[in-house]
Order: sequence, then structure tokens, then C-alpha cells
Amino acid sequence: MKKNIFLLFISLTFILFSCNKATEPENKPIRELTVVEKQIANSSNTFGFNLFQKVSEKEDGNIFISPLSFSFALGMTYNGSNGETKEAMKRTLGFPDLSDLEINQSYKSLIELFTTLDEKVAFNLANSIWYRDDFSVENEFIELNKKYFNAEVSALNFMSPIAKDIINKWCEEKTKGRIKEVIDNIPDYAVMYLINAIYFKGDWQSKFDKKYTKEQDFFKNDGRSYKVKMMMKSDSNFRYFANEKFQAIDLPYSRGDYAMTVILPNQGYNLNNLIKEFNQENYNLWISSFKKRYGHLAMPKFKLDFKRSFKDILSDMGMSIAFSEGLADFSRINKSIKLFISEVLHKSFLEVNEEGTEAAAVTVVEISYTSIGDEFRMTVNRPFLLVIRETKNNTILFLGKIVEPKSE
Repeated sequence: MKKNIFLLFISLTFILFSCNKATEPENKPIRELTVVEKQIANSSNTFGFNLFQKVSEKEDGNIFISPLSFSFALGMTYNGSNGETKEAMKRTLGFPDLSDLEINQSYKSLIELFTTLDEKVAFNLANSIWYRDDFSVENEFIELNKKYFNAEVSALNFMSPIAKDIINKWCEEKTKGRIKEVIDNIPDYAVMYLINAIYFKGDWQSKFDKKYTKEQDFFKNDGRSYKVKMMMKSDSNFRYFANEKFQAIDLPYSRGDYAMTVILPNQGYNLNNLIKEFNQENYNLWISSFKKRYGHLAMPKFKLDFKRSFKDILSDMGMSIAFSEGLADFSRINKSIKLFISEVLHKSFLEVNEEGTEAAAVTVVEISYTSIGDEFRMTVNRPFLLVIRETKNNTILFLGKIVEPKSE
């Protein structure tokens, strides 16, 4: 049996699309999403549920992902896909039968909505594209992502030892220092990175009083326990729902435009089985079932980091052609060079305390070019050895270790 997955399911953006709100906003009401925007939002949710189910099957420990971050990073990448690759990405991302223009316009308007929703909640969403400075990119691909995703686009010398530091610095800045060192190295065949960064920080609408926080046991799936700092609060306005499988509570931030939904399986009901039931239909049903109740809540104060490659999971979900050298079609990025997705990385951060919640995530899509035949790339951009020899008998004349070559 897998170890207990310590999950606090953060709805953050998802809660916006439910039919109930925790509280009425103090300012003017939020505009209704258009039909197309709702379709894209629901597609992001459905994709997120599927992704979460897949990763929970493979991971025993903590899991924390941002489906919205995946959706934006892969949405930009989608603009470069073509043919069967495009159709596979469209199915995997759950895009309905919409035109590219409708999809792009919806992403643009959702960015504007999320980032202006509540001035008391920090919600930042940033996109960027980095490409190798000697690599030619189709202008239409660049302009689409600039226009609809507000993407920052930069040519960069990928052979420079500081190239990865420049990209990582961007990720760190956009997540207020919470996401660092996403990219460990830039492979020789990499030509482009498409990146989404999301940062969220919100105070609870009703904060926990620190004086009631006490150490208590937290029990793992195998029955063993360890001490955690447990926050406690009693309230007559909790939004609560319970059935034969779980208890759930909705904890709003600020005006209630954002909320955290905590779902706790009942004793004896396996968390992984509950995760299998995560889909748009059940989610909408559960959210609509919350009622105001008086109650007592105790929940851990904690912090976590999560990082994983999602290449295998996205392949399993139907995007395998996009990762296939020779089969992938990203001709809308570059018409003359065969490209494929060589990696999808996701890194996230979460802190929950008495004041509220801070969360951040970065999704990185790495695009590389396909090697052809015996073609190779050798970049001597680090210390190296050299030999000067006589070739008939291989007599060595000189040996060298070059750690700091200098040009006159």
C-alpha cells in the first residue's frame, strides 16, 4: 500500500468557476465568463484532474501541482504544433472544438481576469519564451504568444555557462523567490524553453489565532505518527460538506474570490481511491453542496516543495507524439528543422500558516531538435584535454589540460 499522500487540494483558480461563492465581494461583481472562456476553464480543470490522478499513481509522497501553469505553458507550445501533434495536444489538454483564435483569446482574457480579481490577494501570472540565439523562429509563433499570452521573448546564448542562471533568475523573480533552480543544465540539442510562472499569496478571510496552534500527532497511512503544528479555529460560518467518503471545508481568502478547499477522506477510505473520483462532474457537485455550518477545524501548518519531470505522464495521457523525435511536428515554430518536446518540468512551493497561504509554480517546456543520422553537436565550453601526437606510432608530443583558454 502506498504511503499516505499528504494532500491539501488547493482550488485557487478553480473555485472561480463553481456556482457558489464563499462571500459576496465588497466591490463590483465579477463579470461572467463567456461561453468560450468557460470551456477553456473547464478544459483546464479536466486536464488538471487527469494529470493529478496520473501523478498520484506514480508518487508515494507529497504532491502539489498547478494545472493552470501546465495549461499556459503547453498552450503556448500548442501554438507551434501542427498536424497530428497539434491534434494530440488538443485532445490531451482537453480543448473543445474551438478555433486557435478562440483558444488564444480565451487565454488572454483569463490572464486579465485572474490578475485583476482581488487587489488584496497577490496573484501573478507570467509567461516567457527563451530561444537559442542562432535558432530561427517563425515570426507568427512569436507574435501569437506575445499578443495572447503576454509572453516575454528573448534570444539567449545557450552555450554560455550563465544561460541557465538567467532563465532560473526569471523564474525566481516571477515567483517572489519561491521557485529557484528549475533548470539544472541546458542540453546541447535544446533550442527553446517555454515557461509559465504563477505566484499566489492570500490572507484567510478569517485567520487562525496563533495562540491556539499546538503540536499534535499526524497519522500516516501505515499507522505511524509524528508531531505537527496544528492550527485550530471554531466558526459559525464555515462552508462545509460531508458524505460517506469524506469531509470537506472551504476556506476563503480576502473577499472570497479565492478559496482553499480541504478534502479529508473518512477513516478507512483510501485517499488514492478518492483521487480517482476527481473529475469535473464530481467537483462541481461537491462544490455546490457546501453549506454554512458551525464547527471546529484543526489543520496542519506546513511548508513543502515539489519538483518532477512530467514527460512520462503527458505521454501516457496522449501526447506521446509530441515527445517523439522524427514524428513530432512543431513546424509552426521552425519550418525547416524537426523539433520535439524533450522535457516538461514542473516545480512548486506551498506554505500554509495562520495568516493564509503562499503558493507558486513554474512549468518549463523544453524544445529540442532531432538529430539526423550521424549528426552530432560538440560544444567545447568547459575545461578540456588535448593531445598533440605523431600519427604513425601515436607518439605523444604534447599533452594539455585547458581550464581557462584565452584569445589574443
